[in-house]
Amino acid sequence: MKAKRIVYGALLLTLVACSPKNSEREKAPIRVVVEKVSAQAVASDGKTYVGVVEENQATVVSYTTMGTLKHVAVSEGQAVGRGQLIAELDDTQARNMLAAAEAQNRQAEDALQRYKLLHDEGSMTEAQWVEVQSKVDQARSELAIARRNVADSRLEAPVSGIIGKRYLAAGETALPSQPVVSILDISSVKVKIAVPEREMKDITSTTPTTIFVEAIGREFHGGLIEKGVQADALTHTYDVRVRVDNKGRELLPGMVAKVKTLSPSSLSGKEQSPSPTTFFTLPITAVQQRADGTFFAWTVSKDNTAHRTTVTTGTIVGNRIEILSGLSDGQRVVTEGYQKLSEGTKTQPLP
Repeated sequence: MKAKRIVYGALLLTLVACSPKNSEREKAPIRVVVEKVSAQAVASDGKTYVGVVEENQATVVSYTTMGTLKHVAVSEGQAVGRGQLIAELDDTQARNMLAAAEAQNRQAEDALQRYKLLHDEGSMTEAQWVEVQSKVDQARSELAIARRNVADSRLEAPVSGIIGKRYLAAGETALPSQPVVSILDISSVKVKIAVPEREMKDITSTTPTTIFVEAIGREFHGGLIEKGVQADALTHTYDVRVRVDNKGRELLPGMVAKVKTLSPSSLSGKEQSPSPTTFFTLPITAVQQRADGTFFAWTVSKDNTAHRTTVTTGTIVGNRIEILSGLSDGQRVVTEGYQKLSEGTKTQPLP
């Protein structure tokens, strides 16, 4: 009888352990955020790269003295000319020091005139006359410094351009050499692209290019090309910058641009119908690297199971990376929540 009770008890524990509730809890799908990739076509008669617009030159403007900002006269994106007011410090103390220096200088100058008469009459020794002159020189020097401190409370633009970033606001303390604003020269800009090492030999300083910027819907002709000499250790690409004339200031730093190198056939005017190739882009964080150096992304199949999918990567643009092979149009890729995944894990995809 006892043996039967033990058997029944073990059977009951087994049924409880395998109950639907426990099974569902163990196999609950993991919530993940997915992105459906879409193909981008690129004609094969020339190389196409995705790049970012950069300013021609950036100038950081700062004070040489410390003080509290009374007023900032510019805002980000505003065009400024050389000599235009950027900001002002509270100059109350500087003006008080200037008034004291002016009074001291007047006193020294007056003493110089009076003592000069005595010196000319021979009633003063040369040592006394030199001392009077030294005090006058010191007063003049302190006056010049005080005037300079008042003038330095006004921060003016050393170059023309647009305000790229404003680092301080009114009421904050400005320290010597601390940036207040940056001024960007965008009369001409550079488009930075990443070129694989195997394609560097095809690019020279005069390689003709066309540049399309989707943000403003315009195409530009590229100018001289600057080639970087140090490769990225991870992607084995080199930074290449294409100069573009920007007199209308339509191109702004940070805009994404497609740079296409022109082949000899396109320059000669021959019409071609090249077969397009396709590629995709993904957030950089969605692409991971195995120990052997290969890359993969987590994809979600039709039955919502997760799979490691090997991919071939291309150029990095901002926070995204090109995927040259391994994915197909419309495939779902996990962009958030992949840390909890393993091969075959059931997922609950979120858009």
